Amino acid sequence: MTKGSCLCGAIEYHVSGPMRPVIACHCNQCRKSSGHHVAATSAKRELISIKGNVTWYQSSDTARRGFCGVCGSQLFWDGPGSHMSIFAGTLDEPTGLKLSGHIFCADKGDYYDIEDGLPKADQDHPDMTTQVAP
Repeated sequence: MTKGSCLCGAIEYHVSGPMRPVIACHCNQCRKSSGHHVAATSAKRELISIKGNVTWYQSSDTARRGFCGVCGSQLFWDGPGSHMSIFAGTLDEPTGLKLSGHIFCADKGDYYDIEDGLPKADQDHPDMTTQVAP
């Protein structure tokens, strides 16, 4: 079981199953909401249990973002499909996860380059965002 929390500890969560490798999202919404790109894994919703009061912001017609209303830590991205994204930096270590690619690279900020040699996609890439670790 993997655990995670917000900065102040008001929200804790547990993931009781496999998580996808970490993907960096460079879309405008992730950059605006986090101050940079977002690094996130994901797991099936039913495998994530949350203690505490998550504040949800409806960021688009199809997705919402979950954060702590006390300290402001961003925790989740919840969109269509059976999985919910989990911001990798909120997981307790060791995670056993690795960064495996970048999505929405066409939207990346002009102040940085992506030069780590990992796969890149200009938009969403279902092969990257739907894979789950064994």
